Amino acid sequence: MRRKKIKILYKDKDILVCEKPSGMPVSSDRTGDMDLMHQLKNQIYFEEGLSEEPELYLVHRLDRPVGGVMVSARNKAAAADLSRQIQEHRFEKDYQAVLTGWLPQSEGTWRDFLWKDPSANRSKVVEEGTQGAKEAILDYEVIDMVESDKMKFTYCLIHLETGRHHQIRVQTSSRGFGIWGDTKYHPQFQKTKKKYREIGLHAARIAFTHPSTGERMEFYSEPTGEAFRLLEMEDI
Repeated sequence: MRRKKIKILYKDKDILVCEKPSGMPVSSDRTGDMDLMHQLKNQIYFEEGLSEEPELYLVHRLDRPVGGVMVSARNKAAAADLSRQIQEHRFEKDYQAVLTGWLPQSEGTWRDFLWKDPSANRSKVVEEGTQGAKEAILDYEVIDMVESDKMKFTYCLIHLETGRHHQIRVQTSSRGFGIWGDTKYHPQFQKTKKKYREIGLHAARIAFTHPSTGERMEFYSEPTGEAFRLLEMEDI
């Protein structure tokens, strides 16, 4: 079966910006499914008529069920520069999310300490000072609130101040406003037998400084998928 091409938004000798499909792993995992990095390398190889496998370096991640805009580096120098921007909080990441329930405030900031359990590939909110815990901060702004015959939804923008493991998924679920379709952290969806390959979380915008030119660059991606289609229904 022919694989669907990854949508590339921009590329040059230093960087490649693309839209990651929801349900696709960023790098190889135990499932053996085709991952984003290998697919991109294959595309570049054929599109540019290369004689050897291209260099491509991962500088940030999206969870498998999350789609949206990502940037990869095409050489080690660019990878180091982008990684430094992330560490220094100069790399901006904004998401659109569909949460279950209605948030009581139209905007706000959530600050927690998260601890990652590598054996379970899960993170959880813990008390400040817990060994191995890292501070997690995000800002949110409500776009809309809708209601169906089954549940209420909050559609919101989320800006990450930090980039922790499963951060948005953990911080929302810990407050009782889990992300639609998230079978890892949302109790309501953990009970269903349906397998959700996508959730109501989309990487909508990234902004960073180009490693070579110094130009400030911004890229956007419109959300797709079942969760976001719920918001478009007239008789929800």
